[in-house]
Amino acid sequence: MSPPPPIPLKIGYVPEHFSTPLHFAATHFSLSCTLIPYPSGTGHMIASLQNREIDVGIGLTEGWIAGSGSVGKGKEAGYKLVGTYVETPLCWGVSTGGRREDIVVGGVQGLRGGKKMGVSRVGSGSYVMGFVLADREGWLDPGGKGPPPFEVVPLQTFEKLREAVNNGGADFFMWEHFTSKRYYDSGAIRRVGEIYTPWPSWHIVARPEIVRDERLDVMIEKLNLGVRYFKEHQDEAVRYISTELDYSADDAREWLKTVEFARDVKGVSTSVVEETVKVLKKAGVLGEVDVEGMIGIRRLE
Repeated sequence: MSPPPPIPLKIGYVPEHFSTPLHFAATHFSLSCTLIPYPSGTGHMIASLQNREIDVGIGLTEGWIAGSGSVGKGKEAGYKLVGTYVETPLCWGVSTGGRREDIVVGGVQGLRGGKKMGVSRVGSGSYVMGFVLADREGWLDPGGKGPPPFEVVPLQTFEKLREAVNNGGADFFMWEHFTSKRYYDSGAIRRVGEIYTPWPSWHIVARPEIVRDERLDVMIEKLNLGVRYFKEHQDEAVRYISTELDYSADDAREWLKTVEFARDVKGVSTSVVEETVKVLKKAGVLGEVDVEGMIGIRRLE
């Protein structure tokens, strides 16, 4: 009697343009995993990993590292960094409501003090990057004793963030540029500024007990094939992004010029984690952390 087939890994992902190689891995290379979309982003995936609802997550670097570090040194975050998905930085657009002339006129500097920043979840990329922006603009007290640069309003989804900046629930929020662009073009929201991540933008994590699992090796192999297919079939990528996701074909083509996926997604650079931790500490998002303890699979450097 043959043994039963292995239980498919459950992979959490954000259903945006960055998920296209994952889609190709499933469509063209028989990636035998259960794909679970998380439109609210990395923060939600962290909770699901900790609750053992998913096995693997593909999400934003700053969200994973902030979430891992926030549990405190010597404690388990519920996941380890195991792969590098996107090598290039992410452009975060800073957005406000379509009729918020007061915010637009003041620009990014006008967001300081007394403003409400909408985020998907505390600890998410949209949360973390708000403090990286505040650090860039010099709004943070070096000793950490000053007032917060803005009030944080958790709103779960991109849709609720757009609604909030138009109904007064929030004054601004931060989200990936190309995901926001359709709504800039329609006038639903307005762009105030931007900030790029000072690190490769997307990484892969897995629950600790999955790190040495053969199923993870197979998943990585299939995802590498999906990335290669994505690079070699750009027209198909544009068709998928513009028909199945919330982007125009022109925006999809422009995005393709800006993004570089990892040739081999297996492993994480220790130096990248260290540099990201350094920036997040400076921004007041992290305290003392165990960098080595965050990493499940290292890249050779």
